[in-house]
Amino acid sequence: MKEFDLIIIGAGRASNLAVSAGKAGKKVALIEKSTLGGTCPNRGCVPSKLLLGYAHVANAIKESQRHFIDSSINSIDIKKIFEKTNSYISKIDSIYENKFNENVQIFKGEGSFISNNIVKVNDEQLTAPKIVIATGTRPIEAPHEKAWTSDDIFPLLGDIPKSITIVGAGFIACELASFFSGVGIKTTLLVRSQRILSNEDEEISAIFKDEFSKKMDILFDTSIKTTNYENNQFNLILENKDGTTKEHQSDALLYATGRQSKTDTLNLENTSIQIDKRGFIKRDKLFETNAKGVYVVGDASGKHMLQHAAAYEINHLGKILLEDCKEPLYFKYMPHAVFTEPEIASVGITEQKAKEKNIKYITSTTNWLASAKAMSTRLHYPVTKFLINPDNYEILGCHMIGPESSTMMHQVLAVMHINNDVRHIKEMLYIHPALSEALLPAAVAAVKEVEKYNKKS
Repeated sequence: MKEFDLIIIGAGRASNLAVSAGKAGKKVALIEKSTLGGTCPNRGCVPSKLLLGYAHVANAIKESQRHFIDSSINSIDIKKIFEKTNSYISKIDSIYENKFNENVQIFKGEGSFISNNIVKVNDEQLTAPKIVIATGTRPIEAPHEKAWTSDDIFPLLGDIPKSITIVGAGFIACELASFFSGVGIKTTLLVRSQRILSNEDEEISAIFKDEFSKKMDILFDTSIKTTNYENNQFNLILENKDGTTKEHQSDALLYATGRQSKTDTLNLENTSIQIDKRGFIKRDKLFETNAKGVYVVGDASGKHMLQHAAAYEINHLGKILLEDCKEPLYFKYMPHAVFTEPEIASVGITEQKAKEKNIKYITSTTNWLASAKAMSTRLHYPVTKFLINPDNYEILGCHMIGPESSTMMHQVLAVMHINNDVRHIKEMLYIHPALSEALLPAAVAAVKEVEKYNKKS
């Protein structure tokens, strides 16, 4: 049996902990069954955004008439696009491996528990007083063997489809649909209900639905009744909520219906580690499981299934394990973005959540047309929506839809983290006429709504 100071199962964001522990002189075992770096750089955030960059340029050309420019696309070399993206992915493993010093030993294989402090990988047994589970999640399996999940896109091997049907209504489905449609692949998105991006604020998701529906075929209230694959094509029978059916064909079928826990691979029944009803690992405020010395971070806990949250947690766990930190990590605010066209950014509660929880709030929704930079896009849908606590001007939620929303949101985040008061956004000096200047009238309107509410009270 090999002995280590620290065992890490999963080499995604937790690779950073292996680097830090190795530099601190700790003997580290890093276990990864796939490529180093995990989902984000290999099969998720990074390559998907690389693809969306091509779609963004293609969409700008297609929509140039909005700017009184007559243009056309002669051709899109989709094969080259995937070659470039696949080339990037192929380098990730070695880039990560070069980060580690001699104290970090990499084990390529699937790690599982023999007991609370003994882990098996391949035919070897490893032990350490501290073990970190950072196994992330995996896509919910496609119900047909020839259908794809997001894991099959990165890298995309084989022929590029001329048409694709995507099942799902979350951000992964929408981002992939945005790419395929943008580069000219006939794209159909199947949505089981009338809502799309249902976790977003209802007002924002309604705007998104209207705009996104202009870019591709979206079939709402629709699911797949039967699937037949022959002659390199999917022949589907689609069923509407009203019971009507129709035939539909496409070269590729992709399911993006969510992600699930990977704890079934860990043999946790050999330990005292407990999981919740969804299969995610339970932990305390310092990331420790029911097994002493065993910790869980990132998506494996099911808490904040976002890359930036996982990276933040890994950084804090490093302080706990290497610097004897005793302070728990609390996320004051958890922002996210959807990198489609339109782009969405969000932080805090939605209006529907505020109503469900009976939270006192005022709301204001303001367009961006006071900003000349925003006007130059010749788009009329972009808005900023604030939910404010009328007792103290605290920002309870902020939701944006429009170009560069994810960038603009950081101005709001800075105020929320330092001194959460929407009046700071109203009173600050803006570069004129920057895109973020659109936040000024939004903050002014929110403050007016608070004052109006308090006058009535």
